[in-house]
Amino acid sequence: MNLSDLNLPVLCVAVSGALILLLRDWRITFSALLLNYIGVALFLAGQQFIQPDLQLGSLAISTTVLVKLIAGVAATVILAITALTFSREYNQEELDEFSLAELRRAARSAQRRSASEPFRASDYFIPFWTLMLAILASVALPRLYPIGASYTIDFVWYWLGLIGLFTMVVAGDILKVGLGLLLCISSIDVLYTAIASSVQVFPLALLGLVEIVLALSIAYLSGLLFGRLKTLELNELYKR
Repeated sequence: MNLSDLNLPVLCVAVSGALILLLRDWRITFSALLLNYIGVALFLAGQQFIQPDLQLGSLAISTTVLVKLIAGVAATVILAITALTFSREYNQEELDEFSLAELRRAARSAQRRSASEPFRASDYFIPFWTLMLAILASVALPRLYPIGASYTIDFVWYWLGLIGLFTMVVAGDILKVGLGLLLCISSIDVLYTAIASSVQVFPLALLGLVEIVLALSIAYLSGLLFGRLKTLELNELYKR
């Protein structure tokens, strides 16, 4: 990739994807997802795959691209509310004896993990090397199997797809699985927008709807998992 191709939107997409894959704190990863959607929208607006019909200051943007951004922001907000809901303290007076016991067990388990291992480099070993693999693949694949009109286009959609796939592979909780799925959908969105000879509104609107439905589905599954296990960690499923 030429240095001239490393513009701000591409850097936003690259850095935010790396943060989503590497880090575990949902406050950071959801902020990175929002930054990713903004970067993708700016990238599509700059490439002008769709004829712009809105003027926002010095930026000419298409209504369709703006709708993409709104759908992405909506999905991010849904997941953020879900994470906030299932990480807050509950009124213990309203819980029955069984629920209190489960809540105390989960709290003791979390306290032991926090006290004994506040930071373990081994937790980031696999995400780090999957990130390195994603970087190498995203740099090499556009040269080996070019699909879009430029190297930058191929880099962006390859990067989003690979980061989304690897995020699902290393995910430790159900919310991070949702992040990976959303990135994969964003990759398909960018690819279709870039290579379609005539961009149709219906497929793009359908992809936006899928993003929102997927976020709602992850929120619903998070509620089921938390209601049963008092945690969103996937490894708890194998302890039952």
